Amino acid sequence: MTQTIAPRVRILVLLFLAVTGALLAGAAPASAHAALTGSDPRQGTVVDKAPAQVSLTFSEPVAVSDDALRVLDPKGERVDKGDPDGASGTTYTVQLLSGLPDGTYTVTYQVVSADSHPVAGAFTFSVGAPSETSVEASAQSPDDGLIGSLYGTGRYLSYAGFAVMVGGAAFVLACWRPGSGVRAVQRLVVSGWLTLTAATLALLLLRGSYTSSGKIGDVFDLTLLSEVLQTKTGAALVSRLLLLAAAALFIAVLFGSAQYQRNDEEKRDLSFGLAVGGTVVAAGLAASWAMSEHASQGIQPGLAMPVDVVHLLAVAAWLGGLTALLVALYRAPADTAVDTAAVQRFSRLAFGSVVALVVTGIYQSWRQLGSWSAFTDTRYGQLLLVKIGLVVAMVGIAYASRRWTARLAEPGAPVTLREEQKETAAARSATGGEAGQESAGATGTGKAAAGTETTAAASASVSAASADTDTDTDTDTDTDTDTDTEREKPAAVTGPAEVRSEESGAGAKAGGDSTRAAQLARQRAAVATARQKRLRDADPNRFGLRRSVLAEAGTAVVLLAITTVLTQTEPGRTEQEAERTASSSAPSLPSASSAQGTGAVTLNMPFDTGGKNGKGVVTIDLDPARVGGNDMHVYVERTDGKAFDVPELKVALTLSTKDIGPLPVVPDRLATGHLSASGVQIPMAGDWTVEVTVRTSDIDQVTVSKNAQIG
Repeated sequence: MTQTIAPRVRILVLLFLAVTGALLAGAAPASAHAALTGSDPRQGTVVDKAPAQVSLTFSEPVAVSDDALRVLDPKGERVDKGDPDGASGTTYTVQLLSGLPDGTYTVTYQVVSADSHPVAGAFTFSVGAPSETSVEASAQSPDDGLIGSLYGTGRYLSYAGFAVMVGGAAFVLACWRPGSGVRAVQRLVVSGWLTLTAATLALLLLRGSYTSSGKIGDVFDLTLLSEVLQTKTGAALVSRLLLLAAAALFIAVLFGSAQYQRNDEEKRDLSFGLAVGGTVVAAGLAASWAMSEHASQGIQPGLAMPVDVVHLLAVAAWLGGLTALLVALYRAPADTAVDTAAVQRFSRLAFGSVVALVVTGIYQSWRQLGSWSAFTDTRYGQLLLVKIGLVVAMVGIAYASRRWTARLAEPGAPVTLREEQKETAAARSATGGEAGQESAGATGTGKAAAGTETTAAASASVSAASADTDTDTDTDTDTDTDTDTEREKPAAVTGPAEVRSEESGAGAKAGGDSTRAAQLARQRAAVATARQKRLRDADPNRFGLRRSVLAEAGTAVVLLAITTVLTQTEPGRTEQEAERTASSSAPSLPSASSAQGTGAVTLNMPFDTGGKNGKGVVTIDLDPARVGGNDMHVYVERTDGKAFDVPELKVALTLSTKDIGPLPVVPDRLATGHLSASGVQIPMAGDWTVEVTVRTSDIDQVTVSKNAQIG
């Protein structure tokens, strides 16, 4: 690192802040995940007579199947008829049976947004007066259950396979061409291809069940599979499989070319062709994500999709290349060890990838969030903050790796990567020459020559053993002394040994001597390789580089997991837009009931689920606590007053004197220990029982309740 790096860093930081501020200041409304923004009848309302149809309005066009919209009576029986109809671009209706009796009805929906993510939910409305219902007004999230877990795992593996395959190939092609002949690197890139192919096939099979029933038995349903193939996501997955066939050909040429000797011009032509073809295939694979997910919807899709392609390619070049470098440092043979120049080239490639990630990441963050508050008020923003923190950590570790690389390249380093390669080449040349001389002597001159060969081989073996002993006892900085001693020892031993060999080797056979010479040659090569590895591993600079690259790769695994979760999370911009739309479309309070208001009601209910950290206090604020729409805020605190999140919290309202309820309320998380629900309908005044179910672990759960006069 030089002193010129500091001004560059300052310029990049200033550019980052300026662009971020400008983009966030000019945010405009947009959507990427679909969200329910309105309905008719509205959520929680009480109508005088049964409607002929139910309409749902979403923030963007959605894909609606035959069973996407369902209306259930208090007993859980379906009362809708026919298939849903798209009345307008974002409004969908379903017809109801005639003559429906009074009671509370539940509307459930499960649709697929234009960016390929399933969206599910439920709400209630009442005819005449509210009643008890056996239906819980909450739909299972598409990410819940076995199918959701399998689909999420498949997405993670597909991203990981893409990064390893593309990044590993880029590392070999742009940074370390001798790596195309290293078996460990070949296995890494091929494993990335296999992982991406298997994950894509699995996603194609799981897609139908993931967006509809969520049942494992529907994975191999050919009808669902045919429906998936007609969607944008299905077409993207099929295109990815076709591009993977081209990627297989690219990998075969990349690694197969290492077996043939070519001149410099042929090597340049081959590298250029592979670079162009590989870039086209990698960009096509990245586009299979960009054209079917967040980037394809919302504002500026024509710009967002190419930006997303660049973002994915930069991720692959950085993380995948890092993985290839880690494998090369740990698994490459001593005679083809990765050299300092290759590490420096990858360092430059990684720096360019990070710059591309910062630029494209700023644009994507603005597009998906739209405001500073979305960083902390939405789940997408919170996950994005975690991702940014991991990227910063990786950049810090990468800086340490650059320092170790610079030390390896310094003159006078204990054992540099270049010295390792030179020593290995010299050892292999010497071994080959001696073995050839021994073989020729054994077959051409008879007894005396055979005796000389045997003695020379024994002397060389003693010399190699001595060199091995010296290496074990001396430090790495004494390499030159060891080498001089090794050159002197054969001369001291050879003379007397030749006399003894000529006197006692009269009956030796030439064929046996040749076999023995070959064995000793292999032993010398093994000793040289072992010594080479010990010298390489003892280098503190190389050890530091391996350790920092390992830490960087470990952080990359977590970063990739967070990225996968982000792709399945509703963008913060859409979440906030849906909340604002829902608030503006909430039913106005009837003027006749305004006089019945008694002011806000606050209920404090201690709870103890019986498990670890299972004690706390839940506080319910209901405002204005009157007939009609109300705002509910729920606060969860520990016994020491600190707010904390629980895995699940549900609220139910019951008016037992009128046999109304329980009316379920599922509040949304706003911040740590703070949940809220707007438009909570209270159909009539009375002494209501407010029940809160709190779950603090997979098995620890408790329900607490209090009564309050409302209306």
